[in-house]
Amino acid sequence: MSDRIRVLFLCTGNSCRSQMAEGLLRELAGDRIEALSAGSNPAGYVHAGAIAAMRDIGIDISEQRSKSIKEFLPPEGTPPDVIISVCSGAEKDCPTFPGATRRIHWPFDDPAHATGTEEQKAAVFHQVRDEIQRTLNDRLDELLP
Repeated sequence: MSDRIRVLFLCTGNSCRSQMAEGLLRELAGDRIEALSAGSNPAGYVHAGAIAAMRDIGIDISEQRSKSIKEFLPPEGTPPDVIISVCSGAEKDCPTFPGATRRIHWPFDDPAHATGTEEQKAAVFHQVRDEIQRTLNDRLDELLP
């Protein structure tokens, strides 16, 4: 059993924002935090735009998978120590976890809804990725005990 803090990013579809946040936190925190993500209604895939945006900064999230928050509920699952909802829908839909699970809400725009050319859509993914990265850099200490 690990003594690392388990931080789970929760989104509705678990295909973009929460996946990028998981990859960014894993890179930023190293061995101090176990980065996880899930969705209240998982899409079943990691969005290609999120994978590409992360690849552009040298982080590979292509092997991550879209999963349900239910996987972290007892008795089968192990609850995270901290849940960070990254969209309002997931904040409302998050189940109550037993124990001392801390809840934080950091809303970000959903890049999956971007329109325009491929370059314009990619720019939205980069913008959201950068916002998540800035928030993690600024607030990492909040996640540690």
